[in-house]
Amino acid sequence: MDFIEELRWRGMLQDMMPGTEEQLRKESTAGYIGFDPTAASLHIGNLATIMLLVHFQRAGHKPFALVGGATGMIGDPSGRSTERDFLSEETLRYNQEGIRSQLTRFLTFDDSANSAEMVNNYDWFKEISFLGFLREAGTHLTVNYMVAKDSVKKRLETGLSFTEFSYQLLQGYDFYWLYKNKGVRLQMGGSDQWGNITTGTELIRRKEGREEYQAFALTTPLITKADGTKFGKSAGGNIWLDPAMTSPYQFYQFWLNAADADCPRLIRVFTLLSREEIEELERQHDGAPHVRILQKAIAKDVTIRVHSQTGYDLAVKASEVLFGKATIDTLRTIQENEFDVIFEGVPQTSISRADLEASKDLIDLLAVATRGEIYTSKGEARRALGQNAVSINKQKSSEATVLSDLEWLQNRYLVVSKGKKSHLIRLD
Repeated sequence: MDFIEELRWRGMLQDMMPGTEEQLRKESTAGYIGFDPTAASLHIGNLATIMLLVHFQRAGHKPFALVGGATGMIGDPSGRSTERDFLSEETLRYNQEGIRSQLTRFLTFDDSANSAEMVNNYDWFKEISFLGFLREAGTHLTVNYMVAKDSVKKRLETGLSFTEFSYQLLQGYDFYWLYKNKGVRLQMGGSDQWGNITTGTELIRRKEGREEYQAFALTTPLITKADGTKFGKSAGGNIWLDPAMTSPYQFYQFWLNAADADCPRLIRVFTLLSREEIEELERQHDGAPHVRILQKAIAKDVTIRVHSQTGYDLAVKASEVLFGKATIDTLRTIQENEFDVIFEGVPQTSISRADLEASKDLIDLLAVATRGEIYTSKGEARRALGQNAVSINKQKSSEATVLSDLEWLQNRYLVVSKGKKSHLIRLD
């Protein structure tokens, strides 16, 4: 597999320095991408660059993932109009461990020649004094060179602290350290990182005293929706890779709800499906867009890699229960520990066994025992049942339904459906 050609047909190549393609075709090359630990989890905005490392390794090259334990203390000004809040060292360490764990799901860490490696720039910056860093890096790049970078120019009008101004020099030194100590010849990242990355190639060239470049740069386009808006956000904010921050069901639904116009790009960038597989899926999708073939293919591929086959299966089951054609048999397969995941965000009411025993009929249960949280009055519950608008555990119910005949799932749950909306009753 040719790495650059793979990126080209997938639409994942934005810019690269002259000589990059020749270097990659000449020999197996070590390359890296940096991740700042500004949160406890990576999010899908990071996935495009993670996929760069995945394809890089698949092409026989050696990927390095740099966790910015040092640079994370400052924050990258690229793409921002204000300075980031500083995080404590304890928070940064916690975030680093979360990112390490997530990256192992995408890259192969073993004893092979192109095994992935993870490094933390705090390991080398902790040994460098301020004056030592100025001598090591600061003397090789002019202020004029640094100010000319877009990430700096765009902030000069609103204000840029010296701390943020120095970020590109710190990132450049990362590249130099990896070049000297790990043989890294390539840095990759999103297109907003071009200025920082080329600062590293320039620092290496000047410190090595070479006319020609010994290190190279490559970027991928930032992912935006067809309408030009930012990709990777939902109504609730970022879509995280950590299941505790974004459940597998929410993650799966995000991809399932992608617009048709966005899918051709998303399936190329975020999945490992081949060109032939993608083009066949596109033909099928064009013939029946209402089936959402592309969305389902993307959601399946990405959810399995981020959350495992089990996470994907649970997300599909949740989708069927909440929006699909699930039956009582489907509900019976839900395990005790899966209810909270599947019904996250669904209105829920807890009742006691005394509340249940005090209910004379289904109307009492739906309006009185649940304290009006499903139906505000007996009259409202009676009308809904009379209009055949209520289902209990996916089975139509009526005023004549006998409470003792109800099947409590796992001996404690009832799924009440009001039209297309669900409500979970939990027996405590």
